[in-house]
Parts: sequence; structure tokens; C-alpha cells
Amino acid sequence: MTIKKPLAINQPEVGQIIRDLRLLAGLTQEQFAATLGVTYTTINRWENGRSKPSPLAMGKIEGMLEEMGAQGQDLLAKYLPN
Repeated sequence: MTIKKPLAINQPEVGQIIRDLRLLAGLTQEQFAATLGVTYTTINRWENGRSKPSPLAMGKIEGMLEEMGAQGQDLLAKYLPN
């Protein structure tokens, strides 16, 4: 079993990728917060660059991006160009 290292996205990109992911999924901040097991305030702080997700939350976000297939990969490419 391999342990995957969470995405390393810098501010302000982390807030923008979270916002884009949430909007692409068609979720409000409240709904997205419930999906990740955090509060609305936490999502708001992430999106506005006032704080960054924990490694555990980033792992969940990365999982959501992977589940979205091509759309998730497009977001990753936009914010993490190789």
C-alpha cells in the first residue's frame, strides 16, 4: 500500500481551486463544507485565502478532483502546471 502525499498548492491558488471545484460540483459553501466535514466558515476562509486546508482536507479535495475525471484533471492542470 502506498501513501499518497496531498497536493501542495500555494496561496492564493488553493483558495481558487477550492472555489472552482465547489462551483463545478454545483455546491454552496455550506454543502461543500458538509461534504468535507468542516464548517462553512472554514470553506469561506480557504476561498478567501485567510487559511489553508489541513493535509487531511487536501487529501479529500484531491479525491474529489480525481472523481470528477477530466474536469478535475483540467482544474489540476490549471493550478499545477507541469
